[in-house]
Amino acid sequence: ELLVPAPLGVLDRLPLNANAKVAGRAPPAREREAAGAYVAPRTATEEVLSGIWAEVLGTARVGVEDDFFDLGGHSLLATQVVSRARQAFGAEVPLRALFEAPTAAALAERIEVLRGSGAAAGPPLERVTREGPLPLSFAQQRLWLVDRLEPGSAAYNMPYALRLRGGLDAAALRAALDELVRRHEALRTVFAEHEGVPVQVIGPPAPVPLQVVDLRDAPDALREAGRLAAEEALRPFDLERGPLLRSTLLRLDEEDHVLCFTLHHVVSDGWSIEVLVREVSALYAGEPLPELPVQYADYAVWQRAWLSGGTLEAQLAFWREQLRGAPPLLEIPVDRPRAQGQSPRGAGHRFVLPTALLQGLRELSRREGATLFMTVLAGWLALLGRLAGQEDVAAGTPIAGRGRRETEGLIGFFVNLLVLRVDLSGDPAWAELLGRVRETALGAYDHQDLPFERLVEELGVERNLTHTPLFQTTFALNRADRGDE
Repeated sequence: ELLVPAPLGVLDRLPLNANAKVAGRAPPAREREAAGAYVAPRTATEEVLSGIWAEVLGTARVGVEDDFFDLGGHSLLATQVVSRARQAFGAEVPLRALFEAPTAAALAERIEVLRGSGAAAGPPLERVTREGPLPLSFAQQRLWLVDRLEPGSAAYNMPYALRLRGGLDAAALRAALDELVRRHEALRTVFAEHEGVPVQVIGPPAPVPLQVVDLRDAPDALREAGRLAAEEALRPFDLERGPLLRSTLLRLDEEDHVLCFTLHHVVSDGWSIEVLVREVSALYAGEPLPELPVQYADYAVWQRAWLSGGTLEAQLAFWREQLRGAPPLLEIPVDRPRAQGQSPRGAGHRFVLPTALLQGLRELSRREGATLFMTVLAGWLALLGRLAGQEDVAAGTPIAGRGRRETEGLIGFFVNLLVLRVDLSGDPAWAELLGRVRETALGAYDHQDLPFERLVEELGVERNLTHTPLFQTTFALNRADRGDE
């Protein structure tokens, strides 16, 4: 039986698109062809791109005149298209190209120009020897330093729980976890110092401890499971000794369990959790998985080699210009003085956008050549600007950081933070404001490889214990169907 989360969402009605039809993924190719909308590839480049789009969008076939964003594409999927195109054509294809040429036919023309101009892709991500010390990625190095300053902190714990209903084979689950850790070196990696420098130390494959807690006799098993899961999520990790993945199985009754995973952020991110759940499900069901061509340690070596020299300077030059003269603080009025330190404590406010409003936002995004992320971000920044009385506003946003196709199936710490700074001066009309946000986002996407911690270091930003550098608000748009926009 597959390990599938039990909760299912129930809709009061099917979501509709702007034409009052049921919204969903792109219609099957045969339906578009019957309607006279499907145009078959005419060149080898168009054929490859159409295949890439079909794979990424999860549809059988895509015509070369179909608009990628009309078919359900968004920023994250666009990044996957670009990474595959880079690999297929050996050319450095900027993400902006897909936004400016959103059909396979138009993008094929752009790619031919790029190939002719000699815009070669970066060096390949290849496996390196494990004989010498292995460096940390830039992001890992930051978390390693944070752990040294605040040992025992649970701030970077990443908990995840699955509710499993039905019969459960505990032996098969243990075997699936063992194979998962064998496949992903990051899950058996710890961190040590070598000649004063932090290094990755990869351990050999070994059985994964799976603590089983029987709650069948508890008065309220589900409540007790929640309490234990919360305690487990706050238990600290030892980065030097490991392990950095913990698994606990809470048995509510014979056919009802909660499987808790807790990972340290230094070896995982949100995308990694999706990989973990997908692979444990497949391995539990006995499905074979292909071997991974590279591992996270290979990426760390590649990142440090590639992000240097001219590549590093080009990234830095963009961000220096983008953030020159940026205000250090978003001055939102508050009802008390700003605290001297920062705290992880906070509150949440949940609300639901009406279906009609969401569909209107999607239609506006398509009409303006933007994504839903850009449209909602524009509204958020406009609100912040009014609250703070500022015309210069910046927000941070997480980005998957997996611009190389080889990284898509890996568990590891790839996510990066981008600074999106927007000029609100001149009382811009909505279309103009969205255009500014769109250009800001596209520029940031094309320069997303510079780690945020390296950016702060290079800019020499003055540190202040009362607030984070460069931005104090973070914006992310989570999609229920697949990842983040």
